[in-house]
Amino acid sequence: MSFRIQPTAPARPNRCQLFGPASNTKLPPKMATSAADVINLDLEDSVAPTDKDMARKMAIEAIGDIDWGNKTLSVRINGLDTPYWYRDVVDLLEQASERLDQIMIPKVGCAEDLYAVDALVTAIERAKGRTKPIKFEVIIESAAGIAHVEQIAAATPRLEAMSLGAADFAASMGMATTGIGGTQENYYMLHEGQKHWSDPWHWAQTAIVAACRTHGVLPVDGPFGDFSDDEGFRAQALRSATLGMVGKWAIHPKQIALANEVFTPTEAAVTEAREILAAMEEAKARGEGATTYKGKLIDIASIKQAEVIVRQSEMIAAS
Repeated sequence: MSFRIQPTAPARPNRCQLFGPASNTKLPPKMATSAADVINLDLEDSVAPTDKDMARKMAIEAIGDIDWGNKTLSVRINGLDTPYWYRDVVDLLEQASERLDQIMIPKVGCAEDLYAVDALVTAIERAKGRTKPIKFEVIIESAAGIAHVEQIAAATPRLEAMSLGAADFAASMGMATTGIGGTQENYYMLHEGQKHWSDPWHWAQTAIVAACRTHGVLPVDGPFGDFSDDEGFRAQALRSATLGMVGKWAIHPKQIALANEVFTPTEAAVTEAREILAAMEEAKARGEGATTYKGKLIDIASIKQAEVIVRQSEMIAAS
C-alpha cells in the first residue's frame, strides 16, 4: 500500500442515474417517484437550442417545487464550448433552491474545464450566501477527456462522480460505430471459426475506474442506447460492475430496475462476504494472516473485497 492512502468515494447510492429533459414538465414528477438513486434534469443534448432558456427556468422550478425525497438531484448543464453553460450555472445557483445537490458537466476535456466552473460556482455561492456547497459530476466524452482522466479526477474537491459518455466519445475517437454502449457488430475475434464479441469500451472504463478510485470519485457507466435490449443492458452493466463501477445511466424508465438489480449486491454475495469476514476474524484470533474458505485461500485482500460488498449492501439498505 502506498504511503498516500487511497481516499474513499462518497458514501451514497448511485446504482441508477435517470435522465430526462428539463423542458418536459411531465417528466420531473415521475422521475421523483422512480426507484433511481440519482436524478439528472437535462439542459444539454435532449433540449433544442431554441428551448434552452425555457428548460433552464423549468429546471429551477422543478428543483424547488417537487419532493425529491432522499435522491441525489443533479442538473446537466451545457458544454463549455457553448454559449449556454455560464447562464446555466449562474441561474441555477442564484435562483434554484438549495435542494440541488450537484451539477453535471459534460464533455470535460481537461482539469482547467473544472477550474473554470469551480471558480464561477464558488463566486456565486459566496455572493449569495449559499450554505450547501454544490458538488460536481463529469462526463468523459472525448479523446482529450480520456487522455487527461486522472488530472480531471483530481481537479476539484467538488467532484463526486465521473461517467463515460459512449456516443460522443466514439465520435471523438473516430470509432466506426453508431452504437451507444454495448458490444459492436464489427468488434470481434475469431476462434475456430466462431465469432466472439469483445467490449470496445472496456479500456476506457478501466481508465475511468482507476482515476476515480485513486482520487475518491464514484465511477459510473453511461448510457446504453437500445432500451429495447434488456439483456444487452444487463450484460453491459454486469461488465461495468465487475470492473468497479458503482452504477449506470437510465435513458428510459424500464432501465431503472435493470441497473438497480445489477448494482445491488445479492443476498448470496452479502452472505458470502460476511462469512469471509468471520473466517478471517477466526484466523486472526489464531494468529494467522490467511485461512481457507470453501476450499479457497483468503487473506487480508479478501477482507477488503468482502468489506466493499457489505458496505455497499448496508448503504443501500439505509437509504
